[in-house]
Parts: sequence; structure tokens; C-alpha cells
Amino acid sequence: MLQKTEYSVYKNILPVCAEFARDGKLALNCATGNFFYDPWEILPEYKDTAIATAIEALPFPIGEARLVKLEPGKCYFAHADIDDRYHLNLSGTYCSLHDLEYNVSYPLTQDGIWYRMDAGRIHTAINAGEYPRVQLLVRELLPYNKLINPVNFFIRLSGENARYRFDNALSPWLNNAVKRGIINNFEVSMASVYFDLESIYISECVNQIPEQFKYEYQ
Repeated sequence: MLQKTEYSVYKNILPVCAEFARDGKLALNCATGNFFYDPWEILPEYKDTAIATAIEALPFPIGEARLVKLEPGKCYFAHADIDDRYHLNLSGTYCSLHDLEYNVSYPLTQDGIWYRMDAGRIHTAINAGEYPRVQLLVRELLPYNKLINPVNFFIRLSGENARYRFDNALSPWLNNAVKRGIINNFEVSMASVYFDLESIYISECVNQIPEQFKYEYQ
């Protein structure tokens, strides 16, 4: 789920980057077009800072970049994501990413290395230490897949624990569908998602949708 990349930064800038963190999540760049598909630009206040140095170590267009702070003794709900992620660990002790599908834990240390995460696997982050865990997290841009005979698909989230059910039932499939090249133009609006789907996979998609959700396609 988590793999080292060839991209790295000097470890002495990690605590400097961590000082920018706020409670929860802090956006570091802004969209230039489509949220999931088009490159994002760093915000003016972070240009010529350690944050910019760390982000620019990734030598390709990137999506949303955030500082994510997880307090001691906390973890996230189990979930998956449609887009894969790059992680740079800035601070924290006894912190890990945990692959819940294969029950494998990946310890997080301040080694200055960017890691690429397969976010299509159901996972959580854990901070079992005494200090906040701060990560620089970057979304990988989705590819513009070329479809042959697409339909427009719409799913509306509803019912109890809707976001949790979406993240665990649909997000793993959507991540895999992106990699298989069978969906395109994914969008999120309020409690609904929209995307183009290769028509021969309609039944496959429908089988992933929780009964409490509404859907339609045309």
C-alpha cells in the first residue's frame, strides 16, 4: 500500500514545514481547473518557504496539497479514496498507516522521503504517540481516460453513515476503475458524485452501490 519513491527532501526542513500545521487540515495550494484532473498551484503565502521546497521535490503536476494534523491517541475512520496520494511525514512518534484489508502496518518516520500510497485499499492512520502527527499529503491527479461508449452516471449519498458507506463500498471500486481506464470526468457536488462510465460496466458499478443510495444513468 505504501511505497518509497525516489523523491526526497533534506530532513532539516521537516520540522519547519510542521510548524505551519493547524488543527485538522490546512490547504497549501489552489485549483487551476478541474479539482481531480488539472494541476494545482501553490498559494502565494507558501511560495519561497520550506513548504514550497518540499512540494517541489515532486517533479510533476500535482493535485491538492494539505498539511494534515492528527492528535495523539487518535485515528481516522476506515476508508479508501478514488485518488492515490503522496505522503511526506513531518512529525510524530509511534505513528502508522494501516492497511485494513491485509492487516499490514506501515510505520511513519521523519526520513525525508516521499511515499506513494495506493489509496484504493481500505486504510486508516493511527497516532499512538504523545505528540501530534503532521503529514504533508498530496493528491495524485486522475488521468483523463478515453471511453468508447460511455454513460453518464449519478449517485446520491443518503441514509445513515452515508460517507462511511461510500468510502468503504464505492471508493475502492472507483480507484480501481480509474486505473482500469473505465471511468472519466469524476465530480463531487454536495452529497452526490457524477462520472462517465464505460457502458459495459454498468452492472459491475451498480453491484457496488449501497442499497440506501440513489443512482441513475443515461
